[in-house]
Amino acid sequence: MTLDIMMPFYGSFDHLKLAVQSVLAQTDPDWRLTVVDDVYPDLAPGEWVKQIEDPRVAYIRNDTNLRPSRNYNKSVRIATSEFLQIMGCDDVMLPRFVERVHELIVEFPDADIIQPGVSVVDENGEASNPLADRVKALYRFRGTGARRYQGEQLAVSLLRANWTYFPSLVWRRDRLATSDFRTDLDVVQDLAMLFEITKAGGSLVLDDEIVFNYRRHSASVSAVTGTDGSKFTQERTFFSEAAEAAEALGWKGAARAARRHFTSRLNAASELPGAILSRNSIGRRALTNHILRGDDRQRLR
Repeated sequence: MTLDIMMPFYGSFDHLKLAVQSVLAQTDPDWRLTVVDDVYPDLAPGEWVKQIEDPRVAYIRNDTNLRPSRNYNKSVRIATSEFLQIMGCDDVMLPRFVERVHELIVEFPDADIIQPGVSVVDENGEASNPLADRVKALYRFRGTGARRYQGEQLAVSLLRANWTYFPSLVWRRDRLATSDFRTDLDVVQDLAMLFEITKAGGSLVLDDEIVFNYRRHSASVSAVTGTDGSKFTQERTFFSEAAEAAEALGWKGAARAARRHFTSRLNAASELPGAILSRNSIGRRALTNHILRGDDRQRLR
C-alpha cells in the first residue's frame, strides 16, 4: 500500500533538502512524495526538487499563496492513496518511518489516524526537550507498543493537551476528505481535525517506536503568534465549540476538558513575560484574559 507523503513547502531550503532526502532514504520504497510549494519567493528549492530523478517524487507550485490550512486541503485533494501524511518541510523521517507505518496499518487495518513515535530536535538538528514537549509527554497516553484509542477517552485526552505531532501523523484519506482543515485556525487546525474525526467515531493508533524527528524552532507560526495573544483567541474559539459539540454527544468529561483548557491557559502564562518585556499591551491584555477567564460557564458551576 503506497503511502502518499504530501509536503507543503514555505521555508528553509536547507531544511527542505534534509526532509526530502530523509524520504528518499526510507527502507520501505512504497511511498510517493509530492512537494506543494506555496509560492515561496525563492525558486531555487523548487528547481532542486524538480531535478530529483525519482518517479516517486513530484513538485507542484501553487498559483497563489494559500497559507497553511488551504495548502493542507489542497494536499488532501491531490493525494490518491488510502493513507497520507502531511509532512513538515523542516522535519526528518528516520529510515524506518514508512516501513513502521505499513506495519501499523496491517496490525490496525481500521485505524483512521496513526501517531508514530517522535523525537524532537531544534533548528540545528540537536535533540531538544522544551517545556511544550515535556507537557505533551505528561499528557500522552501511558503504555508501550502500539495501542488504539477512540471515543470520549480519546477526545478527553486530546482536549486536555494535544500531545500529537501533526507533521508525523498518518491519516486515512477518506476521513480527511469529509471535512476540510479549518481556514480560520492557523495554529489549532490539527486539533480541530483530530476532534472532528474522533466525534465521527474514528480511532487513533499511538506507537512508541521512534521513527520521526520533529523540528521545533522559534520561527514556527505558533511561536511568533504567542506573545501577541492571537493564537489563544483561536484556541478559545475552538474550545468553546468543542465543549458544545461534546455536550451534544453526552461526553461530559470531554466538555469539561474543553471548557477548562488548562494547558492552553498554562501556555498563555508562559508567553506573558515576553509580552510584558516587549511592552506589548494588546498581547498582555489578551494573554491575561485567556489565563484568568477559562470558561465563564465552568466558573459558575
